[in-house]
Amino acid sequence: MSRRGGAFRWGPVAPRSVCAGRPTRAPIALALLILGVAALCLPTQTRAETIRTARYVEPTTRYAHGVLGDAVEYGALELTIAGGATRLFRLPEVLVFEDLAPRLADLDGDGAPEVIVVESHAARGARLAVWGPGGRITATPHIGQSHRWLAPLGAADLDGDGRIELAYVDRPHLARTLRIWRYEAGGLTEIASAEGVSNHQIGWSRIPGGIRDCAGPDSGAEMILADAAWQQVLALRLTPEGQLQRRVVAPYAGPDSLDAALVCGP
Repeated sequence: MSRRGGAFRWGPVAPRSVCAGRPTRAPIALALLILGVAALCLPTQTRAETIRTARYVEPTTRYAHGVLGDAVEYGALELTIAGGATRLFRLPEVLVFEDLAPRLADLDGDGAPEVIVVESHAARGARLAVWGPGGRITATPHIGQSHRWLAPLGAADLDGDGRIELAYVDRPHLARTLRIWRYEAGGLTEIASAEGVSNHQIGWSRIPGGIRDCAGPDSGAEMILADAAWQQVLALRLTPEGQLQRRVVAPYAGPDSLDAALVCGP
C-alpha cells in the first residue's frame, strides 16, 4: 500500500437482507406492498446509504511529525456513496488524518462497510476512529501526547464469537503494545493487549503484516507482527477466553517477511 492517497479495501462486502430468517405471511406482505413500504425487506445496501470508496484529501503540513516518511498528512476525508454522490468531512485545525489510506470493512454485519482511519491531535496524539456515511461514529481515546502514533493491523472476528475486533500497535516505535478493541453497538471496547510487538519503523511509508485466516485444523484469525527487537516474525491469536497466544513463524528479514507470513501455505 502506497503512502499517498487512494482507497484501501479490506475485502468484499456482501449484501444481507434485513428480513433474512423472518418468514412473512402472505396477507401481511400484500398489505405492506399496498401501503408502499415493502422496501423494508429489501437488502440493506439497497435501502441504506452505502460507502463505495474512501480517500484522504486536502494535504496539510500543520502536524509536523513525519512518522510515515514525509511531513504531509490530510485534513479531510472524502466518501463516495452508492449512486455516485460524494461527501467531504473536514477535520478541525487541531486534527489530521495521520495515515496511509482509509480502510473499508463491514464492522457491524449489516452488509455495508464502515471506514477505519487514524486521527492525530496536535496535543493528544493519535487515535483509531470509525466513520460512516453521516460522519464519525466512534473512536478510541487519544494516546495522550503529541507525536505519539498507532499503526493499524486489521479488523476481523479474532476470537470466533461473531463480533468484529479492530487491532493496532500502540506506539510501534516506543510502547510496542498490541491493543484489540471490539466494535459493538456503534462503540469500541478494549478487550485485550500484549506488549513486546511492532509493525512499523520510523520513516516507513507502509505498514507490513496484518491479519490472516488460513484453512486447516488450526484455522482462525492470526495477527502477523514482529517482536519488539525485530528479530522474529510472530503470529498472535486471541482465544475465546480473551487471552493472546503467540508463536514464532519465521526469522525477521525485513518488512517483506511480515507480508510473506500473511500468505497461507499449501
